Amino acid sequence: MSDHPSATNDNETHGRDVRRKKILFRCWHRGMKEMDLLLGGFADAMIDDLNAEQLKELEHLLTAHDQDLYAWMTGRKPLPDEWDSALYRQIIAYHEAAGPAGFKK
Repeated sequence: MSDHPSATNDNETHGRDVRRKKILFRCWHRGMKEMDLLLGGFADAMIDDLNAEQLKELEHLLTAHDQDLYAWMTGRKPLPDEWDSALYRQIIAYHEAAGPAGFKK
């Protein structure tokens, strides 16, 4: 069993559409634990509030390589313009406000 909150709470995920469930799974199963926490933490909190365009942006972001995405999110490398989106900035702002992996400070 995974150690993220969604893994143990089927009540929250039961009513989600298949697209949101797939995105949530992909956010928590990146390959790098750091990216699991960054994307999974955001997705746990926000997936039900994202509109169709935001879901599309998140799906696109999930195509980025973990090492690149992690370097951009941690500020080690500048974010290329092609990956800059309102959703990306929302994810960064979420973690700045909520703390690491979306767990309240």
